[in-house]
Amino acid sequence: MTTLPYWHVDAFANRPFAGNQAAVMPLASWLSDATLQAIGEENNFAETAFVVRDTSGGADWELRWFTPTSEVALCGHATLAAGHVLLDPDNRFRSESGDSDSVTFRTRKAGLLEVRRVESGYELALPITKVEEGEYPSLLNALHVSAPLFESVSGAEQTTIVLLENEAEVRALEPDMRALAKIDRMVICTAPGDETDIVSRVFVPGGGIDEDPVTGGAHAVLTPFWAARLGRPEFTAFQASARSGKMTCRLDGDRAVLSGDCVTVVEGTFLLPQE
Repeated sequence: MTTLPYWHVDAFANRPFAGNQAAVMPLASWLSDATLQAIGEENNFAETAFVVRDTSGGADWELRWFTPTSEVALCGHATLAAGHVLLDPDNRFRSESGDSDSVTFRTRKAGLLEVRRVESGYELALPITKVEEGEYPSLLNALHVSAPLFESVSGAEQTTIVLLENEAEVRALEPDMRALAKIDRMVICTAPGDETDIVSRVFVPGGGIDEDPVTGGAHAVLTPFWAARLGRPEFTAFQASARSGKMTCRLDGDRAVLSGDCVTVVEGTFLLPQE
C-alpha cells in the first residue's frame, strides 16, 4: 500500500462548506493516467489537482486536473486550492515552497499559472478566453431560454456564454442536464448582479459535473466579457450555485486575475494499492 498526502479544500470561500471543493494531492512522481483518473473518480469532486515538483526549471510544480470522468485542460478553483496547500503556513507543504508568497505551475495545455498569497487571501492569474456572438439553438433549448449567446474563439476548452437579463433569471434556470451532457463544453449563464457587479451559474454535465459550484476557469472567460461591457477592468462576481462563492475579477492584459480565499477542510492520507 502506498500512502499519498491529501487535502480537501473549499476554494473561493472564507468559511467551510462554501465555495468549490477540490482535492489536492502532491506526488513524488507521476502515477499512470489510469490511476490518476481512478483517484479523481474516487474523490468525486469537480476536480482533483495533482502536483509534482517541476524539474525543467520552468516553474515550481507541474499541475494536472482530473474530474470524476476525465482530465481537463484548465481548472481555476483547483489551482487556487493547490496554491493554498503549498503557500498556507498552516499546511506542512509550505516548507516545500520556502518563504515565497507565490507559486508557479507548469500545465500541459494552459501554460504557466501563478497563485500569489495576498492580504485578502490569494490571487490567481489565468489566461483569458475571448468570445464572439454565435448561434447554438440546441444549447438554448436545453437551458429553456432565448438569449444572446457567445462562443469561445480562444482558450484551453470550448466555452459558451449565455447572457441573461438579470440575476433572477440566472437563479431560476432549470436546465435539461441530459440534453446538456451531449454538448461537450462549459456553459456559463450570466447577468448583471443584484449585490455584486455580475452573477453567473456554470454547467458542465458533459465533463461529469452538472453544476460547478464556483468556477475560476469560467471567470477567465467572464473577465474580458464583462470588463468590456462595464467599461472598467475590475468588478465583483457572485456564482449563484447552492454552495455559492464570491470573487473579485481584474483584467490585466491577457490575464484574468481572480481574488478569493480558501479553507482547508480535511488533511489526511490517501491509501493507494501498489500499481
